[in-house]
Amino acid sequence: MTALTLPAPAKLNRMLHITGRRDDGYHELQTLFQFLDHGDTLTFQVREDNQVTLSPSLSGVVDEDNLIVRAARLLQPYSQRPLGADIQLQKRLPMGGGLGGGSSDAATTLLALDRLWGLELGLERLAELGLQLGADVPVFVRGRAAWAEGIGERLTPVSLDTPWFVVIHPGIEVSTPRVFGAPQLTRNTPPISMARALQEGPEAWRNDCEPVVRQLYPEVNDALGWLSGLAPTLLTGTGACVFCRLTSEDEASSILGRVRSGWTAFMAHGCNTSPLHQALGLF
Repeated sequence: MTALTLPAPAKLNRMLHITGRRDDGYHELQTLFQFLDHGDTLTFQVREDNQVTLSPSLSGVVDEDNLIVRAARLLQPYSQRPLGADIQLQKRLPMGGGLGGGSSDAATTLLALDRLWGLELGLERLAELGLQLGADVPVFVRGRAAWAEGIGERLTPVSLDTPWFVVIHPGIEVSTPRVFGAPQLTRNTPPISMARALQEGPEAWRNDCEPVVRQLYPEVNDALGWLSGLAPTLLTGTGACVFCRLTSEDEASSILGRVRSGWTAFMAHGCNTSPLHQALGLF
């Protein structure tokens, strides 16, 4: 096998609590990750040298700083011979949207090249390597909806409800450092158990970043206000995307058709197993 085309699915934070701040500046979190059957697509073609190319390049991001290229470079030392890849990216997920697009692209790269280069490192080792690229990469590598703690890297697989969602991107990019650096951010939510979070269910779930993002980004506040008038709505991650949970595909389609011009939106189904892992036949 010398080529693969694979999905890089979006994720939602179904809930997000900030329970503390570490000495190194990172925040302690409790969150529920779930995948969507919507995301980017990557195509990989093996090269018989050590060159890694990415097309098209992302605006404002030097290729060598792109998580896709960095993920490929991270794996190269594990190959017994010089290998590279030509990588094509079909980008659907917005940058700074809270959907994990960059982390998902990196995870797909790790799993794809592990297979194409015959490395056979396994999911656990790939997840350890992925953590060097970002806290959200391991959940995409492991491929199960998960309860996450620490900075998001301590994962316990869970089975969540799998509704339809409508996701709206209000056309801006949210700065995660700006949100986590805001003095008014809640940082002392009492930790709860995974069992309690699951027992409380979607009606009780919230995102501690949402009040701050509403203050800092009026466009996100507008989207949250509009969508929450139609269905239960939350911010994912630090935004900018907001999502609502729906009971049927028809209901999702109806809301999608009413989304304001100027906003980007899509509908998708929640997944407890990553579409990436389904495509690779791992589960």
